[in-house]
Amino acid sequence: MPSGRRDGTFSNASGPLKFLVPPASNLSELVASFVVKGLNTEDLVILSGAHTIGRSHCSSFVPDRLNAPSDINGGLAAFLRRQCPADATPGGNDPTVMQDVVTPNKLDRQYYKNVLSHTVLFTSDAALMTSEETARMVVDNANIPGWWEDRFEKAMVKMAGIEVKSGYQGQIRKNCRAIN
Repeated sequence: MPSGRRDGTFSNASGPLKFLVPPASNLSELVASFVVKGLNTEDLVILSGAHTIGRSHCSSFVPDRLNAPSDINGGLAAFLRRQCPADATPGGNDPTVMQDVVTPNKLDRQYYKNVLSHTVLFTSDAALMTSEETARMVVDNANIPGWWEDRFEKAMVKMAGIEVKSGYQGQIRKNCRAIN
């Protein structure tokens, strides 16, 4: 990853949340949200693979995946119902679960195998199978060793370049304040 962005002088955990697409998004909403940031459909599918690691609050998927008709695998749904309250709400009774129960601590292509077997948490993950183009990408990422990993590196670098402030404006402002 390139380093040295000039537009970040501190880290704020809540800052990136405003850029995240809601987990109940459909494919057209996902694609549109990526396009406005200069990313394409392949970037969407590739970057979604990051869901192979990490945890999710139950409130992010219970309403539209467990409390409503969905394509979620019955075994996973039963497991999740034992972990998550039916009324999970942000800030309330809202435990977390692993996003990938097969290889939860490994950055790998298991996510795509999970998409194919309907063992993903989010509607946005399942949505990747709703178009021929994205479904083909999911199959390729699941089945071709190294395919996803190579593309993930490039997509991460591309994503890191979103809304980067360039030049020395920050330094110029700082110098101007010092003069005044």
